[in-house]
Amino acid sequence: MASIARDAKGHRRIQFMHPDGRRPAIRLGKVSQRTAESIKHRVEQLIESLLYKQPADGDLARWVASLEPPMARKLAAAGLIAPPDGEPEVTLEPFLKDWLDGRKSDYKPASVRAWGQVIDGLVAFLGADCPIRRVTQENAEEYRQSMLAAGLRATTIHKRLQHARMIFAYAVQKKALLENPFEFVRHRPGDASERRAYVEVADVRRVIDHAPDNTWRLLIALSRFAGLRVPSEALSLRWGDIDWERGRVIVPVPKLEHLPGRGCRVIPLFADVRPYLEAAWDEAPEGAEYVFPDEYRRRAQGKDGWASANFRTTLQKIIKRAKILPWTRLWHSMRASCETDLAREYPLVVVAKWLGNTPAVAIRHYVDVTDAEFERAAAGGASPGKKAAQIPAQQVHAEARNGSPAELSAHKKAPAVRGLAASCDPLHNRGMEAAGIEPASRGGSAQTSTCVSGRFESRR
Repeated sequence: MASIARDAKGHRRIQFMHPDGRRPAIRLGKVSQRTAESIKHRVEQLIESLLYKQPADGDLARWVASLEPPMARKLAAAGLIAPPDGEPEVTLEPFLKDWLDGRKSDYKPASVRAWGQVIDGLVAFLGADCPIRRVTQENAEEYRQSMLAAGLRATTIHKRLQHARMIFAYAVQKKALLENPFEFVRHRPGDASERRAYVEVADVRRVIDHAPDNTWRLLIALSRFAGLRVPSEALSLRWGDIDWERGRVIVPVPKLEHLPGRGCRVIPLFADVRPYLEAAWDEAPEGAEYVFPDEYRRRAQGKDGWASANFRTTLQKIIKRAKILPWTRLWHSMRASCETDLAREYPLVVVAKWLGNTPAVAIRHYVDVTDAEFERAAAGGASPGKKAAQIPAQQVHAEARNGSPAELSAHKKAPAVRGLAASCDPLHNRGMEAAGIEPASRGGSAQTSTCVSGRFESRR
């Protein structure tokens, strides 16, 4: 009915089948075999009492009453005895709500909202008054099946199970139950590329042409041509973050500002973005701090943070006005398309730094293969045959290395700098001019920008 197991470190535990179908384990720590056998005998007596619904006899009742609180909590968490005096039964809804309330001050509103959705689903499925110690792995699997039946996407199920696993791991840590029922209940995430679309530059320019004002033109350009997250990063951008002269922009990252060193990143001031920024600068009121008007920032902020902004509806109307079919995940797909374009021209590690993710995340969720790559390969670009044709030339150089000094000097070439044409002067020995292109300010005064505490301060 019950058995004793021992791990490599000498810790013993009692494993048994509970009458309700669970398979809990009571961890005893480093105890002697004789002590473990004695507790195992009592556990079997308690199981028999529960199985046949009989009260414990006098000897067993006295043993239970004499238990120290730590052991009594373990037996109660296993469902063998009632909780010790003064310790009420831990039920599902109060425990989960308390866990969520304890994180509202330390985590982003969007994260709290996602955890709240998981908690609401668990409470609705298992019942608000369900004792948390009675939640089994079978219940967890049934919860997964219920999400499948509800038609939730694979990635959503994967993420919600991940959150449930984290919450119940906390319950184990707090001794509310012995083992995590979600430990081995998993769901494979879906293919991220299924909901990703490459947004052509020509389509975006047409959408920008049909935008109602310069604010919306800039918002779309920052998403598609600079890869900013909308609305959090775009609406957090300050004029002091823009270095017009050096062509750089400090992008605030509200999503990661709670992590050390992740609160901002630096990107180039891309040529496709500069005209829209200049237009916004010309319209900005004197002394404006943020690039986007305050009314947009107020509208985007709600009880759930930036997650309350509804910029998708207006963007859909602009796309419809431009007579273009809307793509999936409107803002995310534009950011992903920007990273795809940049990955063609620059090393992925550089692009990932600019866009604020990692190469692994970029490959899975952002960078995609477009029709242009297939067409270039089909037309002969980067063909494997071209690489094979270089082999005879390499053999000639290998034979020349075995020849006379005169032959060696005949085959010698001056070292070339990668990325420079052979006919160019050695540009790396020249000084580069530091002049930059700056938009004209009101009244004909020049704009200058200085860096103050990691932020560029614009002056009119």
